Amino acid sequence: MHTRFVLTLLLSTTIMTVAVGAEPLAWKKGQGWGWVWGENDQVGSLNEITPTSVLSALSLVQQGEIRDLGILYSRESYKWPGHSPGEIMTFRSPNGVRQQGDLPPFLPTHENNASGTAFHSCALFISDNVATQIDGLAHIVVGEDRHWYNGFAEDDWGGDWGVRKSGAETIPPIIARGILIDVAGFKGVDALPSKYTITTEDLQGALKRQNTELQFGDVVLIRTGVLRYWAETGSDHKKLDEHDSAGIQLPAARWLVEQQGAIMIGSDTSGLEQYQSLPEGATSPTPVHEYLLVEQGVHIGEFHYLEDLARENVYEFTYMATTNKIKGATAGFTMRPLAIY
Repeated sequence: MHTRFVLTLLLSTTIMTVAVGAEPLAWKKGQGWGWVWGENDQVGSLNEITPTSVLSALSLVQQGEIRDLGILYSRESYKWPGHSPGEIMTFRSPNGVRQQGDLPPFLPTHENNASGTAFHSCALFISDNVATQIDGLAHIVVGEDRHWYNGFAEDDWGGDWGVRKSGAETIPPIIARGILIDVAGFKGVDALPSKYTITTEDLQGALKRQNTELQFGDVVLIRTGVLRYWAETGSDHKKLDEHDSAGIQLPAARWLVEQQGAIMIGSDTSGLEQYQSLPEGATSPTPVHEYLLVEQGVHIGEFHYLEDLARENVYEFTYMATTNKIKGATAGFTMRPLAIY
């Protein structure tokens, strides 16, 4: 009993120690990151995930509750208009295999198939920027050379079969402290209206209402409330369109990165930023994407389902996500990231 007590005490002390979090490796307050990880880096701010930061994030789990932050996708689902529609097609079916007769072991007449075993398989024709996703650092290009993060340029690293630098396969597994900032709740609305710009003051007000403080290394998820209207597969495009473009603009993005050290920023919308009503003098149609992905190397989470967390008043949790390892894709898509608390 004495040995077990000592071990428990040591474990408790360790958890309390790592819960403080890790020191930044390259982040500088007032500056953020930039291209600071070396000329071959394809990971950006997620380089800040370390064994110490992972242990700190895992120490937040107290109840063993899991919330699925992914949304269900189908060919009818709402999407940002710049991406292709998706089709999920049955490529082989039990009836098709039987009628085609080209796979004898799966025919009911085969000597080794008395059980009548058959199968389904599907062919997917789908955008890599639909449903719950994490934008890769090659998603946005700028300048005459059409470069993305770390100076990788289209003429050098583009291609017909996906990008050849900073594809979504380079996004590492993410385990970090997750923070929900419920702006819709702060504003007292079911969902923010389309074209609403979420200000730094909105973020600060929501955090104060929640009694939540940001820490360096957080994955910050901003709730607008739009996904309360997703229903099963987001087929009500008109209703979703009334709310989907609410989001942050550059001042809030800079505050989260340069002052708070967020290593990833996401929301429940299709694009995180409010891009339909830009301030005068804007030089990009998507300035937040350019700033985060290209200039800072900070990944963007989109269409994260935050309704359960908001309803339960869960604002701090362990965020866990892994992306599809499809070489050259520009986003990890149709994901199921988790909030565990």
